Amino acid sequence: MEFALVCTRISILVLLLALSSPCKFIQSPMDFGPLKFLQSTSSASLDFGKIFFNSPSAVLRPQSPKEISQLLNFLGASSFNKVTVAARGAGHSIHGQAQALNGLVVEMESLPNSIKIHKNGDGESKCSYADVSGGTFWVELLRETLKEGLAPRSWTDYLYLSVGGTLSNGGISGQTFKYGPQISNVLQLEVVTGKGEIVTCSPTQSSELFYAALGGLGQFGIITSARILLQDAPQKVKWIRAFYDDFQMFMEDQQLLISMADKVDYVEGFMILNEQSLHSFFSSFPSNPDFMPHLHSGSPAIYYCIEFAVHYPFDDDESKIDDVFEVVTRKLRFMRPFIYSVEVSYFDFLNRVRMEEMSLRSRGLWDVSHPWLNMFVPRSGITQLRDLLLENISPSTFEGPILIYPILKDKWNANMSAMLPEDSTSPGKEKVVFVVGILQSANPNTCSTKCLKGLLHQNRLIVEAATNPRIGAKQYLPHYSHQGLWSEHFGGRWNRFLARKSKFDPLHILAPDRWNRREIAAACRRLIVVQKSQDAQSDGISAAITPLPVAGLLAVAGEEALPALRDACAVDVEEEF
Repeated sequence: MEFALVCTRISILVLLLALSSPCKFIQSPMDFGPLKFLQSTSSASLDFGKIFFNSPSAVLRPQSPKEISQLLNFLGASSFNKVTVAARGAGHSIHGQAQALNGLVVEMESLPNSIKIHKNGDGESKCSYADVSGGTFWVELLRETLKEGLAPRSWTDYLYLSVGGTLSNGGISGQTFKYGPQISNVLQLEVVTGKGEIVTCSPTQSSELFYAALGGLGQFGIITSARILLQDAPQKVKWIRAFYDDFQMFMEDQQLLISMADKVDYVEGFMILNEQSLHSFFSSFPSNPDFMPHLHSGSPAIYYCIEFAVHYPFDDDESKIDDVFEVVTRKLRFMRPFIYSVEVSYFDFLNRVRMEEMSLRSRGLWDVSHPWLNMFVPRSGITQLRDLLLENISPSTFEGPILIYPILKDKWNANMSAMLPEDSTSPGKEKVVFVVGILQSANPNTCSTKCLKGLLHQNRLIVEAATNPRIGAKQYLPHYSHQGLWSEHFGGRWNRFLARKSKFDPLHILAPDRWNRREIAAACRRLIVVQKSQDAQSDGISAAITPLPVAGLLAVAGEEALPALRDACAVDVEEEF
């Protein structure tokens, strides 16, 4: 193991010399130019989770997508194809997904910020959209589009995340029920594939790569720019919070709200486990709730809060918003009189988590470990999931929010790589899925290293039980330790994932922290079936998605298939024997 690490570091050292040397002593038909590598940076081995600290051998701060392409082209065409590469945006991952142990980290924030806004009616444009570079933060896009009276339709709760980063995962928040996740609001991408190809893709152009990259966990390419759909932005928002002491009513009222998409623009919800969690949620809400004395009553009960918002009409007629508020709240079964509302600017509403961040920073509680766990849960399993959480966590000491809110499956495109669960009681028919975010912080003043390990173990137990068919959940922002669990995560789409991986990143260079590349290579090896046909005779071989060992492949295709198999799976096929 030690010898392998030393060899990897030596390989990267030679790579850096090859790419950066003005003498260009490695001959190649490609013009690499002087790529700017750093030995490391303070951020390259860190992320928001502060659980894993994997140091790369070098960091690339690209000034253009071409530099990323040059790097990946060189790795693919050389003996350095065992070097791995991870793209890092805002570094908001939890389990080191943007890290590359002894590999290369590409820091996307170094790409020049580019935001070009196209309004409906400009030239041939049929809708408003923004072309934005992949390293740009969403808050920067919001500021620029608001100057034109526009804004993206779908958001994340926290805006200081990169465009390329959230599109590689999904991008969800309280608008998802209405407009779908951020990946459902993209018209076009520019992606640098694992083979170093710079590809412009859309639903009608290189569509397989387009759908693979959206929610693809960085496995198929690095998103360097995106065309984001825009809509007219409201000036103000009516922001409402209503409290519940009954989980069933809380859940049913959330589903009622998302059925009123013509009136309601945002729906989320959360569990209130203790007084600290209530304080945390109201640090960004400009109202002083009198719900606090009720919480002080000594009751051990768990409370729930629905948070929803209504955009002001564009004519700023306040009577219309009051009418909508009255119509909606009349149908809800919250604990009267515990409902609170405020009016805020659209920017302040979308940027609300920033206020919580500043509050936590002031108390030294932002830069701590975050053993977070995010899941999608079928509606049929949400009550069992709630019970599972309460069996495994201590409400009195839990630090951080637990989010619970519904989204609609028909707002997601099944061609994309992101996975949603099926409802075991009515497969293919149930439209509602719940987002559950267990956003726990490990305060170093109260939680030791042993305590943090205990929280991570607790999360693993929750995942094991929640992904069991009895509940049927899927992880959002997934992190598993071996290929078998990834196969279970993707289910019937696992073979599609492997086929896309072989096509767009055949050497398994990208996103190394997700899984063991040898396991994926082996799975890929078992996937390919060689078919002798007229097409196969003209193309060499053709691949189909049916498992078959390599020995069986060669029996069908003959020894002449070996080179093509190596290209498809990036492995030495002879080692199978």
